[in-house]
Amino acid sequence: MVKIIVFSLTSRFVIATTVITFCGLIWTVPTAANAGSQRLVLTGSSTVAPLINEIARRFEAQSSGVRIDVQTGGSSRGVNDVRKNIADIGMISRALKTDEKDLHAFTVALDGISLIVHADNPVTALGRQQIADIFTGNVSRWRAVGGTDARITVVNKAEGRSTLELFLEYLQVKNSAIKPHIIIGDNAQGIKTVTGNRNAIGYVSIGAAEYEVQRGASLRLLALDGVEASVENVRNGTFPLSRPLNLITASEPNGLVREFIRFAQSPQVHDLIEAQYFVPVDAN
Repeated sequence: MVKIIVFSLTSRFVIATTVITFCGLIWTVPTAANAGSQRLVLTGSSTVAPLINEIARRFEAQSSGVRIDVQTGGSSRGVNDVRKNIADIGMISRALKTDEKDLHAFTVALDGISLIVHADNPVTALGRQQIADIFTGNVSRWRAVGGTDARITVVNKAEGRSTLELFLEYLQVKNSAIKPHIIIGDNAQGIKTVTGNRNAIGYVSIGAAEYEVQRGASLRLLALDGVEASVENVRNGTFPLSRPLNLITASEPNGLVREFIRFAQSPQVHDLIEAQYFVPVDAN
C-alpha cells in the first residue's frame, strides 16, 4: 500500500500547538475530515484500495496540502468505520445491502469475481454445481472434474469480505458449509496462494487476477456458466458474477470529501481504472 503525505502547517498553528504541549494538555489529530482539515481517511475493501491509492496520488498532486490515507480491512470495515466516523469514506466492492440504506454509495468502477487455479492445472471451466461440490468438500480430487488425480486445496475468503458474500450468494450455500484448507484475506493473498500451489482453487477480483496474469503470474481464470472471466465480459454485462466498486459516506458528501469522490468518478481517472483491469462507469 502506498501512502503519499503532503501536509502543511502555518507558523501560527505550530506556535499554538507548542503552547498546548507546554501546558501538559493532550492534543490529538481527528481521524475524519472537518471544516478545517485537509486530510481524508478511507478504509475498507482490499479490491478497491489499490485503485483508490492510485487515484489519491493523482488527486494529491493536483491539490496542495492534502493528505489521503487509504487502509484495507474488507468491505465490512468500510461500512463500520464510516458509521462510527472513523473514516471519511468507506470502500466496498459490492452494492449497499438493505440494512445499509442509511449510507450513500458512489460507484467508481465495475469488477467481476473469478475462480482461479494454477496455470498448470488442465481444468479451464467449471459448472456451478461442480464449484459448490468442491468448496463444500463433496469433491476432493481434481480427477472428478477433468483434472489430474491430485487432492484439491480449497482457498476461501475470510468473514467480512464482500467477495465471499457474493461468491456464497452465487453458489446459494452458507459459509458454514464451505470446507476450506486455507483462509485468506485480500486478493493478493489469494493469488499468491494459488500461484504457489498447483492443486489450489480460490476466487478473487477479475481485475486483480488479470493484472497479475499480465505481469506473468502462473494463474488461470476459469470460465463461469460458460462465459470467459474477463474485463470485457464484465463490461458487456455477460459475466454472471460482477459487482460495483463503491465509495460510501455516512451523509451527503461536501467539501473535500465531495471533491475527491467527484474526481474518482471523473474521466480524469479512467486510465487508472483501466490500468487495474476494472471497468470505468459514467457517473451520470
